Amino acid sequence: LPADKGKATVIMNASTYEEKVGVMLSDSRTYEQLKKDPTPVYKRKLITILSRFKSEGKITEAQYRHLYPTSENVPRMYCTPKIHKEGNPLRPIVDYTGSIGYNCSRALADLLGPMVGLSEHHVKNSKDLAQKLSEIMIEDDEIFASHDVVSLFTNTPIDKALQIIRDRLNNDKTLKKRTLLKPDDVMDLCEFILTTTYFQFRGKLYQQKFGTAMGSPVSPIVANLYMEWLESKAIAAAPVTCKPHLWKRYVDDVLEKINIGETKNLTNHLNTVDETGSIKFTHEEESDGSIPFLDTLIVRKQDRTVKLLVYRKKTHTDQYLHFSSHHPLQHKLGVIRTLMDRCEEIVTEEEDRKKEEQHVVEALGKCGYPEWTFRRVKNQKATKHQRDMDKIKKRKEGERSRGQVILPYVKGVTEGISRILNKHRVSTAVKPKQTIRNMLVHPKDKVDKLDKSEIVYKIPCKSCDQVYIGETGRKFGTRMKEHLKDVEVNKKGAFTRATKKESLTELNKSAITDHVNQHNHDIDWDGASVIDRESDWKTRTIKEAVHIRTYRQVMNRDEGGHQLSRVYDTILGGNRQD
Repeated sequence: LPADKGKATVIMNASTYEEKVGVMLSDSRTYEQLKKDPTPVYKRKLITILSRFKSEGKITEAQYRHLYPTSENVPRMYCTPKIHKEGNPLRPIVDYTGSIGYNCSRALADLLGPMVGLSEHHVKNSKDLAQKLSEIMIEDDEIFASHDVVSLFTNTPIDKALQIIRDRLNNDKTLKKRTLLKPDDVMDLCEFILTTTYFQFRGKLYQQKFGTAMGSPVSPIVANLYMEWLESKAIAAAPVTCKPHLWKRYVDDVLEKINIGETKNLTNHLNTVDETGSIKFTHEEESDGSIPFLDTLIVRKQDRTVKLLVYRKKTHTDQYLHFSSHHPLQHKLGVIRTLMDRCEEIVTEEEDRKKEEQHVVEALGKCGYPEWTFRRVKNQKATKHQRDMDKIKKRKEGERSRGQVILPYVKGVTEGISRILNKHRVSTAVKPKQTIRNMLVHPKDKVDKLDKSEIVYKIPCKSCDQVYIGETGRKFGTRMKEHLKDVEVNKKGAFTRATKKESLTELNKSAITDHVNQHNHDIDWDGASVIDRESDWKTRTIKEAVHIRTYRQVMNRDEGGHQLSRVYDTILGGNRQD
């Protein structure tokens, strides 16, 4: 299981991985195994909630269609190792993409997001932390300490979190600007999402009984809101001797400045604040006058001020995207830009900044980055302001962007296509088609062909070379049963009406039944397969049209849900025989 870029890699034996996950799932307080798939029940419940919202005029038809649970993927759990901790404990992550509640979870995250971060203790990122610590002073009788919540997501008490969210919604004067839903409506949807925490692992179904699921879009928002409530209560009730003089928090990581010798007392106090007893803190004190927090190293100076450096864990290896890898140049330049920006935003003193820049140059030099790449990034940063001004000028003159497309990266081809699109004011984003990680690491359960949803598929004829191309947001198996039933019913109806000498053409319900009736052929149902996947419906219909145009012989009567221009025939081959 490879770790993140720049960090060491842990090669974990598959049996060890399975054993660790098994131990984790055996925790009856957090998980329980299910006997059957609850998706149909949950889907009906969600549709009832959304239908009520639509009938009351609180969401539009377009919003209803977007939130409607068409895809029925069962969430899949996998784990990643925490390589910086002893024993490499696992971090459970649930992939909710394509599940019945995924779009609703994303919508809730957007809706609740503005309520997060209103506390003075909130830290957005390392840059924000550096700015907030720029004028801080630390006395001789004070010490820096940090606290970390043990498994925040799976230990967040949902009942209390829902109560906190309700209180925030009732006091949020800007809610009506974001939605027509009332606080009670939002809570109905929120409660559904936060209690629909089931998943599969190695073919078995489980329910997460406690906490929020790591991987659900709304979970970080819920955890943050709960921590804001918890910290306000903890600080207010802290004994005077161990009350922190500084408290800065990023999700579950807290930086404090407290009196020397009071760290353990503060930890004991923090561990009593949560009434359920599920939230537990661990602590760390500064060592040799410094303490790491996020990716910064906070160092106390003799004049009682602090300076900040870039912090790298012991597991960090300085291995970044290699320059010879099959990735677009802008991705490689982005590595340089990101590391240099971090240096400028975090490191507070010029001498330290020069040392950090030199470290970046040496580390990336070992990864094959030539000198000219650093010069180019430097020039780009110098001219960024002028480029931004040019974009603003073009927008004012009416030269608006016509949108963006995402292209798979093929060296020597993608660059040319991007240049052509840019001339027509279509911006491009480039995505590597295949990575070593994708080739080697498959921690999630493999989805059975018939359980796949949000797909483009083909069904071949057993008697000739023609195929049928279709798309669906539902499970492939469900759509296959509909096609099969359609053909069988059509055959029975055709036999009945043929005895009455009635026309058969009016009985044809689909292109497949047309083909069967006209040619008396058999369909190769076992040979049906998924040929593409796409979560966005509009994009999926375009892919369907592309595949219909690409195949030499098709049963389809039309080109699906999107009318593809004939200008693409040169590339796709123009397969239609009309």
